[in-house]
Amino acid sequence: MEFPLWLTNNYLEVFGAVTGIIFVLLEIRQNIWLWPLGILTSGTYIWVFFTNKFYADMSLQGYYLAISILGWYWWTRHREGDEDRHELVVTRLKFRTGAYIAIAFILMFAGLWFVLEKFTDSPVPIYDSFITSLSIVATWMLARKIFEHWYLWIIVNGVSAIVFLSRGLIPTLVLYTVYCIMSFAGIIEWKKSLINRKVQ
Repeated sequence: MEFPLWLTNNYLEVFGAVTGIIFVLLEIRQNIWLWPLGILTSGTYIWVFFTNKFYADMSLQGYYLAISILGWYWWTRHREGDEDRHELVVTRLKFRTGAYIAIAFILMFAGLWFVLEKFTDSPVPIYDSFITSLSIVATWMLARKIFEHWYLWIIVNGVSAIVFLSRGLIPTLVLYTVYCIMSFAGIIEWKKSLINRKVQ
């Protein structure tokens, strides 16, 4: 297939991949514009995943739309106390929060796997469920600016790249491979914020 024809047939996937990469660049820099861009990217990928029968991933995009609005609010209007409002800062994951997150992940993973296995024609129900559940957790942690969310993205993006390769979603494979590499850059940059807070 010639490239112009391929691009015509896959323009939405390519668009979603490009905006997704820009999203992670903004995330690394803790730039507030990542949230409206995330809304745009999620809308695009709802259609991409629907047409490729990745139903859990498609549903995940609806969650991304909602969490993008909430994250936008949290990042700009985080309330501390009754009256004062402060910009949300990067923090480390607390043990109790981590325990709740682990329980939520296990329950979501098991539930999604059951639903996809029994009631859909998903070609990869276990991987689709795993990617979706861990992505939900990681995105919530991003919205709260919890540093360790980057480690979850490395896992999500690595597994996703393998799955999308097996399904022939080449632009999305490239996107998630870039995501995985950029996650390491995110760890480095966000760690600087933690160090700067300690110095102050």
